[in-house]
Amino acid sequence: MENISANTILVVIIVLVSLYADKNYELKMKLMFTPSRIKDNNEYYRFITSGFIHSGYMHLFFNMFTMYLFGSTLESVFEFRFGELGKIFYVVFFIVAVIIAGIPSYIKHKDNPGYHALGASGGTSAIVLAYVMFFPLNKLYLILIPIGIPGFIFATIYLLYSYNMSKNGNLDGIGHDAHLFGALFGVIASVAIDPSVPMTFVQKLSSWSIF
Repeated sequence: MENISANTILVVIIVLVSLYADKNYELKMKLMFTPSRIKDNNEYYRFITSGFIHSGYMHLFFNMFTMYLFGSTLESVFEFRFGELGKIFYVVFFIVAVIIAGIPSYIKHKDNPGYHALGASGGTSAIVLAYVMFFPLNKLYLILIPIGIPGFIFATIYLLYSYNMSKNGNLDGIGHDAHLFGALFGVIASVAIDPSVPMTFVQKLSSWSIF
């Protein structure tokens, strides 16, 4: 059991909970991120449980595919830094990321009973950005884009896009607030894990060449 990746266990749990909740509407509504119910009924657990359910198969697939691609490598970084506690700290990192990512939406919508959100996007954004901080030159391959994009370029575009969409009010129905703040948490957490990250990040960028 000790050789099983905590990231893999997280992915399996999220998939199972998401699929089960898809068939149980009442349960899904209880787990969903609903700021007004958090405020009025102190249902703070929703900050966490909302990260374990999704709005359909494609939403679930994209988040879990992202976790699968980047999470295990990031978990290895945690294990290198913290030894046997690395797996536990990685799980804590993911859960805290989901919570942090939900705070801006809670502040904005706590008086709106019609607002609901769900998904692990805040956590996966944190995973990807933390990964990029440790491996800025590694290429990321995106669906529909046939060439690899250096991580630091992807991260810059992602942060700017998420910020712009968040500022414009998430008009496309996607929780860009959660994406943005999850990503920022990933950056901050990577520095907390290894204070030398900013320096090594810059050093790696200085050696990068487009050709």
